[in-house]
Order: sequence, then structure tokens, then C-alpha cells
Amino acid sequence: MKKLLITALAACFAITGLAGCTSNNGTNAPEQSDNAQSTNEASVEPANTEGSGDGGNSLFFYTAQNPVYEDEANFERLIGQYIRKKFPDIDLKHVHWNDGTRYEDLIAKGTIPDIVFEQVRRNTSRMVKKFKLEYDMSDLIKQFNFDTSKLDPASMEVIKTASDGKTYALPFEMSDFVLAYNKDIFDKYGLDYPKDGMTYDEAYELAKKLTRQDGDITYKGFQQHPSHYMMYNQLSEPALDPNEDKGALDSDTWLKIVNNIRRFYEIPGNQFTTTSDFPKGQMAMSVDVVENVLKWSTEYPDLNFDLASVPVFPEASSSKYQPNLNGLFITQQSKNKELAFQVIQYLLSDEVQAERQKESIIGPLNVPEVQQAFAQNVPQMKDKHIQALFALQSAMPAPRKPGLTFINPPVQQVFQPNIFEQSKDSATALRVVNEMINKQLAETKAAIDAGGDGTAYQ
Repeated sequence: MKKLLITALAACFAITGLAGCTSNNGTNAPEQSDNAQSTNEASVEPANTEGSGDGGNSLFFYTAQNPVYEDEANFERLIGQYIRKKFPDIDLKHVHWNDGTRYEDLIAKGTIPDIVFEQVRRNTSRMVKKFKLEYDMSDLIKQFNFDTSKLDPASMEVIKTASDGKTYALPFEMSDFVLAYNKDIFDKYGLDYPKDGMTYDEAYELAKKLTRQDGDITYKGFQQHPSHYMMYNQLSEPALDPNEDKGALDSDTWLKIVNNIRRFYEIPGNQFTTTSDFPKGQMAMSVDVVENVLKWSTEYPDLNFDLASVPVFPEASSSKYQPNLNGLFITQQSKNKELAFQVIQYLLSDEVQAERQKESIIGPLNVPEVQQAFAQNVPQMKDKHIQALFALQSAMPAPRKPGLTFINPPVQQVFQPNIFEQSKDSATALRVVNEMINKQLAETKAAIDAGGDGTAYQ
């Protein structure tokens, strides 16, 4: 039964929620959520409704992300059981986002959640703030003496930026990227395996040696999705200007970021296709989300692979991707804010996070003993170097002045279509997308000034 659950978790994580719905331009984007379509529906008046709880020990928990929690048994196993254990008197109600239980549906019924589980970077604005549910937890953090220093600093910065300098959420689940490598291919050509902290230059040299035709077999040396690489770039370069409502892709650092990965796909035979072909056995290295790696380990038990950290830039030698983060929000309408915060505080305890890590769910605690528990309940990962996930620190997102206009910058379009389809040079591709960002920012500001919610490009 446990094996079946793990398989289901890996599969669900890999295809939706945290790790990869299809975005509007057809690229695979980790944080495109399954509730995205609600932003395209008729506008709903924000709620001034009181929370659905009646005070006392009633608590309404709403999971707007991760379809794993659509199954009530999974919610109970991964979240509910811990709440009931610590707070046995709580009357816990859980609802997952779906047709009939979207934000606007709950608001129309006057049933506002106490706690919302939601994607932070984009959906703080286009969902939580759109429906006027945001609530700053700073005073509760002080009141209950919650130690945020144990939380991933980059995740806290993501929240701060999305919360206009406040704390509308606390980090809860993270999707992370790792390099998987095929040991058989490395052994075949007598090359040393990748190590944690390998630079992109070293990865590039390996990719050139491992991209080859061997009889009827074509080997690709390296695949890394450029959209993910750009969105969560390890040099912390902003796509939106930190101080003004304009794009920021016109920098030498962005040119370096683009050219760094572009060279891999100019190796003859190593053009970008997809990272997900790795388990077919003809790809030497693939940078992908750990949820996909877990799925490969289950579906391809004979695949001889191991893990290393994502390649790094020499000037940011300890930095992996920026966080791809889901957080827990308390709504301003909740009548039970203190109880809701105590529940969140317990869910972020070492005890609970270690148990969740065993089920291969990455949490935000920078506690070695908790991190070392990762995937202990996944037999297929027993001999894998899973600590590669924790060998580096999350890159810090660039801070941005509160009050500026937010859009989801379409950085994926630098490569697709501008480079891959239209063969533009890197500087031109960046300029084209930067102009697109400026246009989208202007349209968003105009929509807000006209009384709209400004979520068209979020």
C-alpha cells in the first residue's frame, strides 16, 4: 500500500501542481498550477465574508495546489494525521481546489478557508490577493516565538517579495531540481561520474564527449530545460526590474546565462528535445525535478542511474535553482487565526517535516537531520545519492520594491520560439522578450487603473 502511494505521489507531482503543467506557450513550467484557468473566468467580487469557522476549534484547510491532496486519504496521511495528533479537539475540514470548490465558489458560499495551501511566487498575487484573502502573519510569528531562521532563507525571500514586504505565507513544500546521470553510459566510455558542485564548464566538456553515434544508437550528452533554468536562474538575476515597472533582461548577466546553456544545444546531436527521455537509456545526463526522478526509479527499476547536484556557475558555486515553492496562508477572514498559526507551526516542526521527507516531500527546513530522512520510505531510492538535493543552497531571488506591478515574466520565450525556432542571436532574443515584458507590464497597470484585477499576465 505504501509503495502504491509513493508511486502515485511521484506521478502526480511530476505532471501537475509543483512540477509541470503545460504553460500557455507549450513549454513545461513547474509552477503552472492546475487552478490557472480560474483567472480567465468572469471576475468575482472580492469577499468581505467572515471565515467559515465558528471560532472554537473549527479549522477549514483548503489545498489549492498539488492534486495529490485531491485524494482525501493522501491529505490525511500527509497533513491531516499530524494535525489530529497534536490537536485532537480540532474539527478539521479539508477541501481541494476543483470544479465547484474554486476560490470564487467558496466565496460565493461564504465559506472562507482558515488555511490555504498555494503556490507562492505567482499565486500570492493572482489568487490570494485577487480575492482579498491576504493576511500578514508577522505578529503571529512574534506572538508564538516561531523561529523562522530554520527555514530556507531564499524561500522566505520569495514570500517577502510576493507579499509586498510582509509575510502572507510560510513555506511548506518545495519542488527541487537535480542532475540524474546514467552510470552505464559513463562506464561504457570510461568517464568519471558527475560530482556535487560540478561547474557548467565541466558539464559541457562531458556533454561533448558523451554526445555521439555508436552504431545504431544516438546518445545525447546533456539535457536541461531552458525555461526552468531561466525562471529559477542560479545567478539571482531579476527578470523584472527591482525598482521600476520594466523588464530587466537587457543585462550582461542575462546574456551570460543564456549563452551558458545555449552552447549545450549547439553540440551536434545534442539539440534540446526533452529531459524526460532520460529513462530510455540513451541520455547521459538530465537535470529535472526530483518528482520525475522518483517516478523513473519506480517505472524503470533496471535503469542504472545516480544523482548529483545541478551544475553551478563558478561565481555562484554553492547555488542551485531559486525555490519553486508552495506555502501555507492564513486568510484575513479567518476567525481562528491563532489556532491556524499553531497548526502551521506544528506542521513545520522537525518532527512532522522529517516524516514528510521520508515520503519524498521536500520541506523548507535547513536542518540536516530532517533532510537526511528524504525518501527513506521509497525503496527504489535506497542506494541513490539523494543528498545531492541538499548539497547546495537555494539561490536567493532578487528583491523587488513593494508596490510595483507583478507579471509572470515570459522568460521561457527567449529559447522557444526565439532561439530554437527563429535562430535569433541571444542578445536579440533577450531584447524581444524584454519588450514583451514592458508591454505586458503596461497593459497590466492600465487594467488595474481601469478597475480590473490585472491578472491577465500573472
